[in-house]
Amino acid sequence: MSLIEQWQEKCTIIESKKVPDGEGGWTTGWTDGAEFMAAVVLDTSTTAVIAERQGMAKIYRVTTPKNALLSFHDVFRRESDGQTFRVTSDGKDVQTPPTSDITPFSQVTAEEYSLPLG
Repeated sequence: MSLIEQWQEKCTIIESKKVPDGEGGWTTGWTDGAEFMAAVVLDTSTTAVIAERQGMAKIYRVTTPKNALLSFHDVFRRESDGQTFRVTSDGKDVQTPPTSDITPFSQVTAEEYSLPLG
């Protein structure tokens, strides 16, 4: 088992869904989607720390198996503590090469996120 696999924990994709509001319109609802494993680690680089001190959201690095590719603005929940995140990059941009001998993975950046209500 690789070090990345040891750090992984269960996460769940959260999907937005339009639901009737009872008055002829709709509101945005949220529903649990697919479960996946991910290593979610706070970015403590100098750039990230400076950005956070200037009011930006905390930045996280999220590493997933290649078959759990995350895309820009995907929303997911870390099951261990219920923290919700929104992806701020595209999983297709950082992946292990197809010919690599290491465990195939993809990596994105994400920020802490609060689900907007309707």
